[in-house]
Amino acid sequence: MLKYDIVVIGGGGAGLMAAIEASKDKNIKIAVVSKVFPTRSHTSAAQGGMNASIGVADPNDSPEKHAFDTIKGADFLADQQAVLFMCKNAPDVIYELDRMGVPFSRTSDGKIAQRPFGGASFPRTVYSADRTGHVLLHTLFEQAMSKENIDFFNEYFLLDLDIQDDTLQGIEILNIKDSTVLYVKTKVAILAGGGFARIYWHRSTNASGNTGDLQAVALRKGLALKDMEFIQFHPTGLAKTGILLSEASRGEGGYLLNVKGERFMEKYSPNKMELAPRDIVSRSIELEIKSGLGVGEGTSAYVYLDLRHLGEEKINERLPQVRQLAIDFEGVDPVKAPIPIRPTAHYCMGGIDVVDFKSSQTSVKGLLAIGECACVSVHGANRLGGNSLTELVVFGKYAGEYAREYAKNSDFSNKNPVINSEAYINSLMQREGNVKLYEVRNKMGEITWFNMGIFRTESSLKEAYEELTKLLDMWYYIPVSDKSRIFNTNLIELLELRNMLELSRAVALCALNRRESRGGHWREDYKERDDEKFLKHSLVQYKNGELNLSYKEVDTSIYKPEERKY
Repeated sequence: MLKYDIVVIGGGGAGLMAAIEASKDKNIKIAVVSKVFPTRSHTSAAQGGMNASIGVADPNDSPEKHAFDTIKGADFLADQQAVLFMCKNAPDVIYELDRMGVPFSRTSDGKIAQRPFGGASFPRTVYSADRTGHVLLHTLFEQAMSKENIDFFNEYFLLDLDIQDDTLQGIEILNIKDSTVLYVKTKVAILAGGGFARIYWHRSTNASGNTGDLQAVALRKGLALKDMEFIQFHPTGLAKTGILLSEASRGEGGYLLNVKGERFMEKYSPNKMELAPRDIVSRSIELEIKSGLGVGEGTSAYVYLDLRHLGEEKINERLPQVRQLAIDFEGVDPVKAPIPIRPTAHYCMGGIDVVDFKSSQTSVKGLLAIGECACVSVHGANRLGGNSLTELVVFGKYAGEYAREYAKNSDFSNKNPVINSEAYINSLMQREGNVKLYEVRNKMGEITWFNMGIFRTESSLKEAYEELTKLLDMWYYIPVSDKSRIFNTNLIELLELRNMLELSRAVALCALNRRESRGGHWREDYKERDDEKFLKHSLVQYKNGELNLSYKEVDTSIYKPEERKY
């Protein structure tokens, strides 16, 4: 048994930021547990930038204006004091990252540059070309590696949380290298494992490991997940693969064109055009395709992202990764031709319910949650581009600060563990059955995309919930065909599949019961927003072995909800 004052589960931007902040007390021992090597975390896939009202591009911008844009973008389902907290603290955190060595792009006079992004009333997105997440992650990892009181447990998989008397006692993790189980006793754990958009298995910007393992473990331990119905579909995924092309491509002036060569966003968002919020742009693309104005038909149809008018020099300076991705994965050079694109599952606004935004505390004492695996909620029904990295670093910093003080003033529990994941893993290794893992996973991907994707109905969601329940029952008959203990990817994929199936059911249940359209949740049978009935957060948790749905009020203490026009 190992002992650490603080355990951070997740080695991406949020987790590393928390660990760095917590490490400022040299007497505090910190473990960072990561499913992958930290620089392979999904933060590296964030391209466009992070939002902060530093006032370089326009001195009239302010944290309050940033907050209003965020709340409006969220379709008024974000908790407003939490949003204002993030927006007020963002500028200082950006300058702290600058001092750490994040190589932000600069203006001609050496200041941190800002670019326009969707849903923003000012250009407030700071960036590093179109590799912002990559450089942020590498800088934070370099900083964390330099701290003597931070130890890394790379390629470990969270199996269970030891919660006794509503207080965290420790965690159990699986060493992917040899399939051994390790118990770590801790005073406080910070969940920072990223999102679960890989439930849309066939079309997602997410890495194959973004399977919501932490959310699923939390759900099984009785914690509530919040706003799970709200999934963001990014407008510009490559047509063939769903790989992300950054919103920076539109921020720098890219056009969206239909088969006639028309800039069709004028019909749907005449003021913001291509820089409307992502949920609006994604629906607009799908409506163009549905009306016969896409290129091709059915699931292979697409529209175009045109960057040619920007010129080769600007594309190479501001959008080098976008160009390379288009060449490598679509066979199109954006300097010479428009890029075929279509929406793709990208981000989860929902996650583990955070009950105190300043500390990131969950309903379990000593258990915090930050980043995409948490729901504060600062994104509500739709996240604005550039706010994800901002959320990671702001709430990561303050969670690390809270955890440091909590650990300093707490003692290790003397209670014995009440979990036994080793027996669970052994039972999986010995399981017999004739159900094929890949068939269940592929079927899950079809159900999530076609039944609970961009457009949803009562019948499609009911069918999704019923079919996903059947798939979850089938999971118990999937054997581990690889009996080796060394890097057993078959075992890991089996664990991941259970997590994805449980989260998919939670999404379907929440979406079925939200009979309105708001942000990333669009009901074709309830096309209007209904504040009277649904200006509230969905909470889903297990009670007596069944998923139970309840609701929680939204904080609207600063701005009254209004019609969302762009």
